[in-house]
Amino acid sequence: MLFSSIQLRFSYFLLFTLGLTACLNKSQQLISPLSPLQQDPLIKSYFNQSQASSYTEVLRQKTRLGDNLEEIIVNTIADANSTVYLAVQELRLPAIAQALAERYKAGVKVRVIIENIYNRPWKSLSPSEVAQLPQQERDRYNEFYNLIDYNIDGDISQDEINMRDALIILSNAGVPLIDDTADGSKGSGLMHHKFVIVDGKTIIVTSANFTTSGIHGDFSEPLSRGNANNLLKIESFELAKLFTKEFNILWGDGPGGKPDSKFGLNKPFRGTRQVLVGNTKIAVQFSPTSNSQSWQESVNGLINKTLEKAQTSINLSLFVFSEQLLVNTLENKSLQGVLIKGLIDPGFAYRYYSEGLDMMGIALANKCKYETNNRIWKKPISTVGLPNLPPGDRLHHKFGIIDNLIVITGSQNWTKAANKNNDETLLVIESSTVAAHFDREFQRLYRTATMGIPSWLMKKVDQQQQECGDRLIETETLVIDTNNKINLNTATAEELEILPGVGPKLAERIIQARKNKPFASLADLDQVPGIGPKMLDKLNDRVTW
Repeated sequence: MLFSSIQLRFSYFLLFTLGLTACLNKSQQLISPLSPLQQDPLIKSYFNQSQASSYTEVLRQKTRLGDNLEEIIVNTIADANSTVYLAVQELRLPAIAQALAERYKAGVKVRVIIENIYNRPWKSLSPSEVAQLPQQERDRYNEFYNLIDYNIDGDISQDEINMRDALIILSNAGVPLIDDTADGSKGSGLMHHKFVIVDGKTIIVTSANFTTSGIHGDFSEPLSRGNANNLLKIESFELAKLFTKEFNILWGDGPGGKPDSKFGLNKPFRGTRQVLVGNTKIAVQFSPTSNSQSWQESVNGLINKTLEKAQTSINLSLFVFSEQLLVNTLENKSLQGVLIKGLIDPGFAYRYYSEGLDMMGIALANKCKYETNNRIWKKPISTVGLPNLPPGDRLHHKFGIIDNLIVITGSQNWTKAANKNNDETLLVIESSTVAAHFDREFQRLYRTATMGIPSWLMKKVDQQQQECGDRLIETETLVIDTNNKINLNTATAEELEILPGVGPKLAERIIQARKNKPFASLADLDQVPGIGPKMLDKLNDRVTW
């Protein structure tokens, strides 16, 4: 396999220069503590911190538990005979770039799309630019330096850049590449996809960016094992067609062509599509969704419909969770007796916009104001918390498991920004076999998690109440039921924006109109500027007064 040749090339050099042969021999004796689960032959599930497998990292020369996601990606690319289409937010791993370059040289049609923020080789930054980077970006630059400096002499040569800088490898090979400025704009919200399509039949969908931090771990944190991520490898011509259509919309004419690429809200709306992979039902949808469509038809709407199916349990493992409508549905399911457990990344779990706070029964203000329509659970739960991860690692999953039968996963974080701005992927997979793999990962994280409200957070809530006093604005927390009609006379702007074709400006006009005269019929609504016959038809069965 292609990955093996690259692995040996790097490994032998490092073993020779660092004298790690004895360490490697010893580490190869590591025995995985868990037995592998049965895989669906057409939908295979992998996790970079799995406890049922182990591998030796090429770049850091560490033997550790986990599935080698990079190896899976590289070997899948290496098997390509006709096409490789790759769309990922960030690509920094040299083995993946080399695999793409070698396939391209072999005559395979290779196309790459990345986020424009990450479409610049790090080495092109001047010392003054590096000095001005925010700390997080400077840490990323230092990671790049450690990645490129393979002889560890503190200096980066052109040979090292040519061998280890993924963007330079692609550029030197002439691999066609665009970013989300190819449509003539300054970029979409985020080109946040993380998928690969090979030969129109094999699809890789992952939550991981193709970086050391995303898959393996940080050079600066020896104990890190990479942000907790998952990867699916799916064999399906029908599903590959849907992903290829999304890719082609983004690609347009490609490099040097007309600026006819479409990213973000410029893409045509496509609702949920259902396919059968073997006997397994998979629903797929791509973000974003504009305000001209109802929220129910968006990707977050698809998540919501799936959560509504829960009868016994919902387990969540989320990088960030800030979509109020989804947590409202979770509360309804909790009140119906569904057992809900949730893990949120420590960097986002306790921010004022985190829906994890609602679930635990508390609220944080931002500048003495609570979020509009924030809704603290009447019956809070204590099964929400933070995973305890190795130093430097993040909980980067975006998955939910429903009744141990359905898996929600992909690149989409459960946020408004992902839903309305970003290029994202969401899959809903109805398979107990796939769900078992995701449940094992969830249970691994949940076993050692810190649950409930920490004392320092309660002190912060008390402190806010004391400091803000009467200035602490309690927002009205109306129940937003996405399955029922919207009352035009009582709905907030946020509720009105759920309606198809209603954006912020039209919502303001509706609110202003009812102040003058409450709505009593559709004819009254027809008097609002921007409402026409076609929109009235769409709103007829969605509104009341």
